[in-house]
Amino acid sequence: MQVSFIIPLFNNLALTRACVASLQATLPAGLTHEIILVDDGSTDDTRSWLATLGPPFRVVLNDRNLGYAAANNRAIAIARGDVLALLNNDLVFLPRWLEPMLGAHRSLADRAGLIGNIQLDAGTGAIDHTGIIINQQGKPVHDRALPARRSRLFSSVRPVPALTGACVLVKRALWQQLGGFDEGYVNGGEDVDLCFRARAVGRTNAVALRSVVRHHISASVGRKLHDEENSYRLARRWQQELVTDPGALREWCLECSEKILREPRYQDRGLALRTFLFQHGFTRTPPPESLAALTAALAREFARWEKIFPSVPSP
Repeated sequence: MQVSFIIPLFNNLALTRACVASLQATLPAGLTHEIILVDDGSTDDTRSWLATLGPPFRVVLNDRNLGYAAANNRAIAIARGDVLALLNNDLVFLPRWLEPMLGAHRSLADRAGLIGNIQLDAGTGAIDHTGIIINQQGKPVHDRALPARRSRLFSSVRPVPALTGACVLVKRALWQQLGGFDEGYVNGGEDVDLCFRARAVGRTNAVALRSVVRHHISASVGRKLHDEENSYRLARRWQQELVTDPGALREWCLECSEKILREPRYQDRGLALRTFLFQHGFTRTPPPESLAALTAALAREFARWEKIFPSVPSP
């Protein structure tokens, strides 16, 4: 097995050098690998530093800034590994971060989609990512909660709807099957979109709960400039999946159950029973009220987006 580590760069040379140093210091002994650094039009001393590198590094130079999706696509087009590790240049790798991710991929075998890990805020040490979930507004958000300690003793792999692309593994064959990142996204949303496409072909995206890295969150200048447009593109493509996500529906049921407990005179016993059965897995059919609530919440977002982007073409 060969692993291709893909790291797109845009300025922030100090973070890049620290990232690469920690990567090389934590790789398993004897791992066959390459590290592909794709510079996306940096204006600092990044290119001078890249010129000093030899194997296992390979360098791709973009004439101009193409964005995160295109930079990754271009680098992966020349990758030799059968496993791709997509990494941000603002990560700090901790000992034994890679082995659990590879183990999670092996355990899922032919069902494996994208594999992520736990990410800590490099500045505070707080948990920033244990997967991406769908909230009650039908929008993808970082989950920042760990499963209960007891459940982690029995399983080190947690299925999730999606993952951040900051640190993720994927088989090159699956990447090629899915067509890589959609370059219509601008520095955001392409990772969730790819995860949803993996799910659409029957794959399971998951977090390796014993893999931990630190992340200088959103260190790139302008990282958030296109968030609304990216969210709008994602929601138009995956609207049905967003409003029928089981996790979001169960979260709605949990809040509904808590409301019923707080209000003893609440009379809708049928709703109480439906939320209880779905919330605790006794039925796979969500209460119609939960579906209606998520659909309405996302509809409000669409109304807002359509005012902001009246002429955005369909994806």
